Parts: sequence; C-alpha cells; structure tokens
Amino acid sequence: MKPAAFDYHRPTDVAAALALLDLHGADGKVLAGGQSLVAAMNFRLARPGVLIDVNRLAELDYLRVEGGHLRIGALTRHAAFHRPVVEGPLGRLLSRVVDHVAHYPIRQRGTFAGSLAHADPASEWCLAATVLDAEIVVRNLRGERLIPAAAFFKGTFTTALEPDELIIEIRLPLLDAGWQGGFSEFSRRAGDFALAMALAALKVEGGIIRAAKLGIGGVADRAIRLSGIEAALVGREATESSFRAAGAEASHALEPGADIHASSGYRRDLIAAMVTRALAEAAA
Repeated sequence: MKPAAFDYHRPTDVAAALALLDLHGADGKVLAGGQSLVAAMNFRLARPGVLIDVNRLAELDYLRVEGGHLRIGALTRHAAFHRPVVEGPLGRLLSRVVDHVAHYPIRQRGTFAGSLAHADPASEWCLAATVLDAEIVVRNLRGERLIPAAAFFKGTFTTALEPDELIIEIRLPLLDAGWQGGFSEFSRRAGDFALAMALAALKVEGGIIRAAKLGIGGVADRAIRLSGIEAALVGREATESSFRAAGAEASHALEPGADIHASSGYRRDLIAAMVTRALAEAAA
C-alpha cells in the first residue's frame, strides 16, 4: 500500500504552519501523530496534495493548569495521560480513559488534538471532550477562535475546523474534589474500535446525586451528550437501580446504527450496559 504523491513541509513555528495552511487550503493536511492520516493515505482514502508536519512546533507540546482549566497543547501525545496529568478527579478519569485508546505504540505517537480533529465517532477523546465541556482553541492567519466541543463535532470525520485553521490547544474545565468519574467501553478485542462506550462524572452527597455529566460514544456519527438523563439523575439515590434505569433510558432514547460489527439491537443492549457500568464506577 502506497500513498498518492504529495509535497511535504516541516515548519518550525506556528506562524509558518498557518501560512502553509492558508496557502494550500483544503489540499493541505496537518501531520502530527499520523496514526489515522497515514493509514488513510496508504489506502488512498485520503489524498492530500500537501502534508504539513507540525512535529517541530515545540510551543504546542505542553500540559498546564490555568484559569480553572487543564490546557492541553496540540502536540500532547496520548501517552502523556498514562499517569494523572492534574490532581483530582479529572486527572484520574483521563488516565482511566487513555488505556482504551488504540494500542500502546499508537499512544506514543498519536495526539489528543489529532484525535479531535479526526472526529472518529468511536474516539474516546471525542467522547471525553463532549461530556466534560471541552473548548477547542483554533487559529489561522486572521486570528483565533474558541469552539465548544458541542459545536465542534459535526459528524463522522467532520468538524467545525476550517481548512486554514490549526488546533492550538484544548481546554478542559477542572473537576473539584466532589466529583468522581467513570468510564466503560466494549470492543471485540483490546485496542479495537469501540462498539459502545460511556463516560460519566457524578457529584454525590449523602448518597444523593447532586450533579451529573454523561455521554455515549461509538453508536452514532459523533459522541452524544445525554443531557436529559443527566437532569433526571439529579436528586436520585446513587444506587444500582438508579444506574440501571438510566442505562435503560439511554438505550431506548438512542437510535444506534448497524454495521458488520454489530446490529442496532446489540448496540442498544451495549448502551444500557455501558451507561450502567460507567455510572456505577463514578459512584464507587
């Protein structure tokens, strides 16, 4: 398998990268980890005329806490999250999620930002960004804008990112000590794409759910925030029966797709199971 011919550029600063994106537009593709893009090029499912390799942009390789957010630079690799990158429930939850991101060698090269830009419906980071109210900072030669995750993902492999824009960082709001997170995923084999997954965060006081964040991924053309079920959970007891009820509600509320890997009915069952398990883990 060989990619179609392309020109290759390796800028050394963000300004040069943005100039190349502005010049080449939709014909240019950003190369960071390349764990999805290169495979698509080898199959000739993607045929960019120009590759813009951003791996020398050291200014985008950072993790820091600022303004109540975890700020994730665009060149932060998946592997950075093998250990909590911030104290508290957010750091623990991200470390829980990363173990399900592809395989260990891929996590050494792939990037958090690249996963969001690729917008695979089965991406763990896309689900995390959606449920945890991430904001994506993007820039072109004319300026910078902040896109909420809820508006960033448009469908399978489709985002609000313009051809001349580069993701600069992702901002995740910190979770205070009262929150706990849970994550559950089902795939045929470890490292395979998820057939269904759920991410939850709960704030429980006196055995009662006071706040909830919940979403499902791998069952539609993008991750889905289950806002109605979040609201219904507030005020309920943090019990197995409450979590099973939420799982059943999610299963009935969604219209999961069918493919060669799973029927719609099978995915409905998985939705119920994944939501129940993620909520139970968040309450443990």
